[in-house]
Parts: sequence; structure tokens; C-alpha cells
Amino acid sequence: MIGYYVHHHGAGHLSRARAIADHLGGEVTGISTAARPPQWPGDWLQLADDAPVGAVGDDPTARGALHWVPLRHAGLRSRMATLAQWLDAARPRAVVVDVSVEVALSCRLHGVPVAIVLQPGDRTDPAHDLAYQVADRLVAPWPPGLHPWRSSVDADDPRLRHVGAISRHDGRDPAVVPHDRTARHVVVLNGAGGDPLLDADDLALARRATPAWRWTVLGGPGGRWQDDPWPIVCSANVVVTHGGQNAVAEVAAARRPAVVVARDRPHDEQHHLVHALQADDRWPVLALEQPPGPEGWADLLERQAACDGRAWHTFNDSLGAGRVAELAREEAWT
Repeated sequence: MIGYYVHHHGAGHLSRARAIADHLGGEVTGISTAARPPQWPGDWLQLADDAPVGAVGDDPTARGALHWVPLRHAGLRSRMATLAQWLDAARPRAVVVDVSVEVALSCRLHGVPVAIVLQPGDRTDPAHDLAYQVADRLVAPWPPGLHPWRSSVDADDPRLRHVGAISRHDGRDPAVVPHDRTARHVVVLNGAGGDPLLDADDLALARRATPAWRWTVLGGPGGRWQDDPWPIVCSANVVVTHGGQNAVAEVAAARRPAVVVARDRPHDEQHHLVHALQADDRWPVLALEQPPGPEGWADLLERQAACDGRAWHTFNDSLGAGRVAELAREEAWT
């Protein structure tokens, strides 16, 4: 039995978990505050919510040592008790944590090996440092040579495994969707839990400045929500996306030239990923700290449309989820 903790904020953690769980089948138990998703292949352990309810006790970070452990919080007490009972009863071989310092520590305190899925950004705070110290495996869901994070972990740490980007679309063939390079189609990917890349006024100005381009906006206020955006993404000459890990991984899986724009997130994670992409010319991506002004879109889109999207294959080779599953099954964890 292998446990897999899924952080419930946004859609990215669950999307990645489902891709990995497909390789683990019935031997995986999902653990999360979120409800069990459709087609999850194994069991699911539902945890109580530890979000603030009414007055939260003093010192929710334990004087900066942890991220979220509010004193006298019924939800926190319940979720940790539920997790402890499951660890004792199920006796998992290992638990993959994506991502929670507190869950990782609880598993390790019960003597269960832990693999932590890493996130871009500045992870030099005491809580992350503690979690990385106790982890038995550190899973970097980006390709070797990319450096989108800061932490106390040495680059040659034997626990560190680069598995490449992971996407729910890995293994799907982008060539099955007709791709007309003369059609000039740009797709904007907004995140599930944040502000849009372009507000209504900026989007209107961008469209006006690029009359040769057709714009499709997915997600966010005013955008279309697609349970399966793959055909639309694959039809694009250029994809404009925020700098979330899963969004970039999905564009890479679709082999489409991209413009990646950082949004403000905890630990500056998207800014760190953008900086890393700016420093690496292996992929067909223009990484930006902020969107261009209306006058900049036409040249920018034309330049990116001329890039060869197939170069993304070294960023996401569709094997990352399987690598994590193999790692979770390893017996000789140290």
C-alpha cells in the first residue's frame, strides 16, 4: 500500500496525483481534504478541513517552525488523528506528499518513509527546511538542469530525483488535432484558483492590436471552463499561460510554443519558474514577469508562432508520472 497526500488548493496537485495514481492502480490510497475524484483507482482517506473557523488560536505557525498548526483547532486535531489511525492500520510502504510540511512530518514521526514533491520558489523558510531534512525522497517534477527553486538541499543530494514535468495529458498525441499554422489562434490558460492573466479591458486591447489572431480564453472570470482543454490547446499556434507547474507541463505535453507569465503566489513560485525558464533556452517559451502592453502582442505572438513546439519533449517526455510511481514502489529507501 502506498499513500498519496493531495493538497486541495487549486486544481494542479490533484491533476498531478491522478496522473501518478494511474500508474499505481489499486495499491494507492489518496489522502486529502478534497473529496475523492472520479476514476480514482484506489481507496481515499478524507481528512477534516483545518481552514480557519471563527477565532483561530494564537501562533498558527508554531513560532515560524511550521506552516499551519493553529492552536485548539478542531479540524486540525481531527485530521491528524484520522491520518495517525490510518497509518497504524494500513501500514503503508511509503507516502508521497504533494504537498504539506505537517503531513510529511506526521508520516515520518510514525516511521513511514516519505517522498516530498517539490515546488518552485523560495523554500528556505524553517518549515520547508525541516520537511526536506526528514524526507526520504525529494521529487523534482521538472527536468534536470532547470533550477526553479531555492532551498537548503544540495544539487547532488542522493535523495533528489528529477522526474521531468508531469501532466494529466501525458501520452496523448497532439498530432491527432489538426494544427493550421496559418490560422493564427492564441489560447490563454488561466488558473483555477487565481486572478486572470488579462482582465477584460487588457484582453480587449490585445485583441484589437492583433486582428490577424483569434483569441480563446480558458478559465478565470469571463473565460470558458473545459473539463478537457486538450483539443483547444492543441489547436493553438501559441499558448499564453500563467507560470503554474501543471499549466506549463500541459502546454509542454501539447508541444505548443508558449508565453508564460508569472503570477504572484506564495514563496514566489511562479516568478522562480519564470526566472529559470529565462535562463534556459532549450524550450520554445518566452517567460515574462508580466504581460506585455497591447502594442507588444502582435510581434510577440508572431515570434513565438515560428518556434518549433516539438522542442518541449525534453521538458515533458510523458514519463514523469511513471517515474514517480516506480520511485514510490522502491523497497530500499534510506
